Amino acid sequence: MLAPMQGLTNRALRAYFIEHVRPDVIFTEFMRVNTAPAGAGLTAADLRDVAAEQDGVPLVVQLVGHEREALVLAARVAQGVGAAHINLNMGCPYGRMGGGQTGGGMLRCPDNLAEVIPALREVVNGSFSVKIRAGYDDPEQILSLLPLFESSGVDFLVLHPRTVIQKYEGIADHEVTARVVRSTRLPVIANGDIRNAAAGGRLLGETCAAGLMLGRGAISDPSLFLRLRGLMNSETGREERRTELGRYLREMLVRYGQLFCGDTQVLKKVKEIVAYLDDPELAKPLKELRRAKTVRAFEAALNGFC
Repeated sequence: MLAPMQGLTNRALRAYFIEHVRPDVIFTEFMRVNTAPAGAGLTAADLRDVAAEQDGVPLVVQLVGHEREALVLAARVAQGVGAAHINLNMGCPYGRMGGGQTGGGMLRCPDNLAEVIPALREVVNGSFSVKIRAGYDDPEQILSLLPLFESSGVDFLVLHPRTVIQKYEGIADHEVTARVVRSTRLPVIANGDIRNAAAGGRLLGETCAAGLMLGRGAISDPSLFLRLRGLMNSETGREERRTELGRYLREMLVRYGQLFCGDTQVLKKVKEIVAYLDDPELAKPLKELRRAKTVRAFEAALNGFC
């Protein structure tokens, strides 16, 4: 699965992944649920991104919120315009998401989940899943929530085994993933620190997870999907890596030019991809890309990149 990453996995980037590596499942960026009484739960921009699939690949619509009625309304609205798969974000650790009551912050008020999870399951006609951290500040909190997820009829879990307060510090403790897999009948998708094919293969073997969700590792190397499937070499040489990244960034410049308005926004979005590229052997050309002030300068830096 391609992970939902706010600001990154927009429909243009998803289309690139579908065309080149075809993930088994893709997710929207999270859609923030409006709790205003007069609101329909989702914005017009959100609704334009809602569908059952994108180019033949199942598309999961991810909602982030905390209030039962608002989430139920948002799920109904999303399904009304074509969503077939709904996911609840219970893992985002940033800002209002992790520090308030939404995203990872939902884990601060576990009693509320007994109302929210069954209510969403009742109105979602297709698949209903949860993407979750191991806990808010206790990495074993997830174990206490498994009976609720099972009794409510959740279809599968995506587990990132850090706590919310950890954000992305330290390492993802996939011993927790293995314990969760052993403790539930629900399929568990492992997420977190899957940066290369060796790590992904080892994780599947050690945890018996039902699958993998690739986030930062995939943004850095889209071919990670093919490497995990054994369709490409598990590692690449320096020059091959330069060529792959050059093609990737050039194509995303074109795709972003078609999706976003103006060079300033296009440059901002493509630099959000570059921020995830940390190859030590390519530090100098990557620095030139990050320093580019215009799309033209970025393209010139790419000319020296590959």
